[in-house]
Amino acid sequence: MLKKLRSSHFGLFIGFLLLLNFHSYAQEKQDAPVALIPYIKTLEDKFDIKFSYINEDLEGFSITIPQNLVALDDILQHIQTQLQIKTEKLNDRYYTLTKSTLVTVCAKVLDNFAENTISGATIEVFETEIAITTAGDGSFSLRDIPRNATLKIRYLGYNTKYIAVESLLKDGGCPKILLAQHYEQLKEVIVYQFLTTGIIKESDASITLNTADFGILPGLIEPDILQTVQALPGIKSIDETVSDINVRGGTNDQNLILWNGIKMYQSGHFFGLISAFNPYLTDKITVIKNGTPAVFGDGVSSVIQMETNNELSTDLTGGAGFNFISGDVYGQIPITEKLGLQFSARRSTTDFLNTPTYNKFFDRAFQDSEVTNQNNIAVDDDIVRDENFFFYDFTGKLLYDVNDQHKFRLNFISITNSLDYTETNLTDLETTNSILNQTNLSFGGQLQSQWTDRLSSNVNVYYSRYNLDAQNLFGNQIQLLLQNNQVIENAVKLNTDYNLNENLNWNNGYQYIETGITNTTILTRPPFDSEIKGVIRIHAPHTEIGYSTDGNKFRGKAGVRLNYIENLGTFSEFLIEPRLNLSFRLANHLRGEVLGEFKSQTTNQIIDLEQNFLGIEKRRWILSDDSTLPITKSKQGSIGINYDKNSFYVGVEGFFKKVDGISTSTQGFQNQNQFNGEIGSYDVKGMEFLINQKGNNYSAWLSYTYNKNDYNFDAIDPNNFPNNLDIRHTLTLAGTYTYKDLKLSLGLNYRSGKPFTEPQEGDMALDTSVFPARINYESPNSSRLPEYLRVDASTIYKFDISPRIKANAGISLLNMTNRKNSLNKYYRVTEDNEIETVESISLGITPNFSFRVTF
Repeated sequence: MLKKLRSSHFGLFIGFLLLLNFHSYAQEKQDAPVALIPYIKTLEDKFDIKFSYINEDLEGFSITIPQNLVALDDILQHIQTQLQIKTEKLNDRYYTLTKSTLVTVCAKVLDNFAENTISGATIEVFETEIAITTAGDGSFSLRDIPRNATLKIRYLGYNTKYIAVESLLKDGGCPKILLAQHYEQLKEVIVYQFLTTGIIKESDASITLNTADFGILPGLIEPDILQTVQALPGIKSIDETVSDINVRGGTNDQNLILWNGIKMYQSGHFFGLISAFNPYLTDKITVIKNGTPAVFGDGVSSVIQMETNNELSTDLTGGAGFNFISGDVYGQIPITEKLGLQFSARRSTTDFLNTPTYNKFFDRAFQDSEVTNQNNIAVDDDIVRDENFFFYDFTGKLLYDVNDQHKFRLNFISITNSLDYTETNLTDLETTNSILNQTNLSFGGQLQSQWTDRLSSNVNVYYSRYNLDAQNLFGNQIQLLLQNNQVIENAVKLNTDYNLNENLNWNNGYQYIETGITNTTILTRPPFDSEIKGVIRIHAPHTEIGYSTDGNKFRGKAGVRLNYIENLGTFSEFLIEPRLNLSFRLANHLRGEVLGEFKSQTTNQIIDLEQNFLGIEKRRWILSDDSTLPITKSKQGSIGINYDKNSFYVGVEGFFKKVDGISTSTQGFQNQNQFNGEIGSYDVKGMEFLINQKGNNYSAWLSYTYNKNDYNFDAIDPNNFPNNLDIRHTLTLAGTYTYKDLKLSLGLNYRSGKPFTEPQEGDMALDTSVFPARINYESPNSSRLPEYLRVDASTIYKFDISPRIKANAGISLLNMTNRKNSLNKYYRVTEDNEIETVESISLGITPNFSFRVTF
């Protein structure tokens, strides 16, 4: 009996489990999603009604009906809420179903790997201004958006995802959206960061300067672009200016200076003492001394490429500051998510405020020099000077992201120098007046496109106009000299970049450049009038292959640039310019470099005699015409070794450069050969050495450059003699130290003397048998100026005004020993037939102060 009872209880328990399982199965089956159209048909049979709808509107929709919904009105309300399909009752038997045009959609964004929620992801209704971010649990909801819209979902570190609103509605509820993490295999890039923060030597031997990361250099309290590049081995200015930068023995006009892809024909303020480019919006400066990519033409000595920030900013940022020469302001303004504006403006205070810095700069720029007669006795003329001088520059950049694949940039820059200078000699009662206006105005547009993961392109179009107007009224306002130099350049440049695979890159492009130059001279006594115009057009296709092995044991680029050059009505010439850039690992921490290039340029600067304009720098651009000035061509090769380990860097590079097609008028001759315009060449053999030790809060370096730079002129006797820029030895010893928010820097610059030509001794020095009297010189550049030595120091202190506003104050001291360095010496004949010596002297001890705020 007991056994029977137990058996009965066991059967009841099994039956209960089966019933519970069936109920769960039925509920699960009821709660599972079902296709909408078949479910509607079951409703028609169950409630004896009819639905009117368009099949295409309801296809693909599924819905889950909770078990507790049994009444027809409740079910229809659920369908309308979940699928946003409007239901309307026509009568007791007929109903209509239509899709809503505007819908509300919700979802939750998750990581597709671990399904972690992603908060702060951007949800954008594509091609509209509607956008929100996900909540802390990854959820979002959008109301009244078009049913046919597409959502763009993006988050840093994840692949951007596009999803149709319709697809989110078809499953009903708030579905999950899974984002895939973005993985990008980065190639190893060999770089060496040296001297100070923000200066990097790249794997292709170019030097990159990032002004945002710039630390401090001796004598600099602001990252003046063209002053900063002179801290690099092989780059100096022998006359202490930024408008006369000498790279490996070349003249300044042999440097290609680009601002956002636009060639600049003016680079300095204060007649070369200050860079004309605002550094606080300049994001990156690239300096190339050899191994130039085929995309760059022109500039047989170097390329200095400046690029402003190219990315849209979501925040309003900017800053302002002043020093003892000028004040400036800059900013980045987000207008919309796709549109932004950058601007900078600077103006000098020199026309209404005299400071110690201005007075020193004025003496350097406008000095009538130390004048002595042939017996080396100083000329004691009582001279009164009166000047009105100012400069300003303005830049603007409009950034427009058409979409993720196409970006448009519009650039603008304006640079102006203005001088009205009067000098009265109280001894001779003679007044001389000089007026000089120098402007550069440029516009450019760029379209950057990413067509596929492998193919990108860049189209650059620009217009640039440089103008120099000079007026000199002398001889007590009896004789008037007017000179004008105008350069107008238009260019279209197309560049494409294609990654054949992870190790192989192919770059191609085409450039059309039209340059017109006008030189006008008008003289009243004796009457003289001249206007020379010329136009050169260049068609330049180029191609380059880049290859790197895994692990970057070898990296190389080889390319060629084809230049078809035509000077309208004068000549045409076709040039082939190969380029080579190789870098390879020799051992751990040790790499070698082999660089080479052929280059050419068709624009050069004539250096006018300094005595025409009271020592004021004035140079005029001219075009090659294949007679008085041929196309300037260069060949250069170099071999280097770099060692970098544990913050210790040593680099050595030897080079050879030959430049043909130069003229004595473009080289600044101030001797018996200055007027003849002979055509020749120069050869430079040299070596650059840099050793740099860095720590967490300090950097110390020693650089040394050796150059042997010789002219070759067949029409001059002797044919071979030292170049005007033959500075055999250049040495820099410097260091920086950072203590919390305080930065200090001290540096010493030494170089051997510049060559110059002296008159012959005694009575042979002056030939009075001709009119005007003429100086008889020694062999060209057979004498040298004394060695140059300058010690500079600077300090910067950073502090916070508020959590958002930061500030810094800086003090610098140039030539702190007040050494009197001779920069140049030449000779001229007075009206009394005496030889005067005119010597240009360097800056004396020059203090400067700056204060800046950024936000």
